[in-house]
This record gives sequence, C-alpha cells and structure tokens, in this order.
Amino acid sequence: MTVQFSHPDFLDHLPHVRGRIVENASLARLSWFRTGGPAQVLFEPADEADLVAFLRRIPGFIPLTVIGVGSNLLVRDGGVSGVVIRLGRAFADIRIRGDIVKAGAAAVDVHVAKASARGGLTGLEFLIGVPGTVGGALRMNAGAYGQEVSEVLQHAHAVDRYGHIHEFTAQDFKFSYRQCKIDDTMIFLSASFQAQIGEPAAIKARMEEINATRGETQPLGTRTGGSTFKNPEGYKAWELIDAAGCRGMRIGGAQVSEKHCNFLINTGDATAADIEELGETVRRLVKENCGIELEWEIQRIGASLTGEVE
Repeated sequence: MTVQFSHPDFLDHLPHVRGRIVENASLARLSWFRTGGPAQVLFEPADEADLVAFLRRIPGFIPLTVIGVGSNLLVRDGGVSGVVIRLGRAFADIRIRGDIVKAGAAAVDVHVAKASARGGLTGLEFLIGVPGTVGGALRMNAGAYGQEVSEVLQHAHAVDRYGHIHEFTAQDFKFSYRQCKIDDTMIFLSASFQAQIGEPAAIKARMEEINATRGETQPLGTRTGGSTFKNPEGYKAWELIDAAGCRGMRIGGAQVSEKHCNFLINTGDATAADIEELGETVRRLVKENCGIELEWEIQRIGASLTGEVE
C-alpha cells in the first residue's frame, strides 16, 4: 500500500537530515495493535539538532504527525500522509540529579520508574503501570494507580513546527483528566520530574504491587492499545462497558477483552477498521444502556481505506 499526498513533488521538498528517512514505512510494526497502514514518510531524527534543523527547513504545507512507541495508538488502514516523526534513542536519556529525574521524551515510562527506584527516589513508581513514553505521558497527563503526571512534573521542553525551542512549567500545561493545553503542534523533547528520597524496600514493594495488579486485571501480552476510553466523571469505563453486555464482543479480528472490558484486542488478523468499528459499537451500546457517551482515550491517526480522515 502506498499513501498518496496532494503535492506530487512532496519528496523533493524534504530537507537533508542526518537521521533516518523511510518512504512508505510500515506503522503497523510500530503500533502495539500491530495493524494499520504505512506512513508516507517516516523520519527518525539523529538527535535534537537534527530535528530542529529539519523543522526549520520543511515547508509548512507538509503535514507532520508525531508518534511514540505506539502503545496507545490506532493507525487507520489507509495510512498517514506527510511525515511521521518518531523520536528514538537520542531522546531517551534518563538522568538523576538529587531528587529530580530528567527524562527524554522517548524514554519509556517503565524505564523512568525503574531508574528512579535505582536512585532511591520515590514518587514515580506509578509510571511502571503506564505504557508508553514520556512525551505521550505529558500530552495526555497519563496516570495510574492514584497518581498522574501533573502531580510530579516540574517543567518540560518542546520544539514547535518552526524549530523554536520552548520551556513550559507544570502550570503552563493546565492539566486536566487525560489532557493538557499545550498546542498539539509542539513536539516534546524532555521533562523533569520531582521525586523524593525514599526507602528502597518500600519503593520496590510498591512497584511489585503495581505489576501484580496489572497482571491480574489487564490483558498483558496481547495486541492491545491499553485503556480504550476515558473514565467518565464518577464512573469507570469498564463497568459501563460490562453493564452494556460488551465483554468478549467481536467484530472481525477485534475483540473486547474478557479480562478487562476497557481493552480492545487484535486477536491476530484484525484491521484497524475492525478495531475502530468495535470501539464505536461499544460507545453506541453504552450510550443506549446508560446515557453516557464514552470518549476515546486511544489516539487514532491517518485515513481509512476510503480516504476518510477524522
């Protein structure tokens, strides 16, 4: 499958980079659902300077999309036009100075939790229960087991569409449940988190408790995108889904998890359309059953095979 773009000379406008550029690149392999169409161009910058130079030179008419490790992402079957930017190892450093943990936007949340624990710091244990990277955690105020990023963030750095670096305080984010007010065009580069000196045994015990709970309640080891819908205020999404009779429901190769109703699973041959249709069916049945309209938590990008983009 080849993604089409309205500008036929699109590739001629791409700046020279030191990083990796791949045309018609598979995004299914980068998504935890393991499905979906390709990126017209995938750009993996060599480092921050490479990314900044690229943004300063790329024409404004070319669409840009940023992805992380694909843990909370559904790529539609028609793929993504323009350039998809994916930050790699150069953006994944984790450093501890005193009780401050600084992590690159591509650092995996689990790794941040473990590095903090090795440094004898407490306060970030909850990140071991958050799939994804620091960049995604900032964008959606990720949280788990009673804590959210908003409670520990000090400040963050980001680069805009034109290659200008910005620093944001936690207050600038204006965090709310699973969202922030930082412009969607900003690409997060790094973040600093406030931790506290802790007792190693207690830190270890808390992380083991979180891992045990996840193993007991979530369909780990499956092709899934994590929590599918946000919890409506005063409710738990999975309970509403279960009450609407959706546990185990299937469309094509997509299934509502038997273990946790707020997880959708690719059982092996699901298309992105199967997964999205199943999610929309769940939303409709929940609305019919209790009058509550669930909001997607999973990020959906790209176009369907018919060319429709939401």
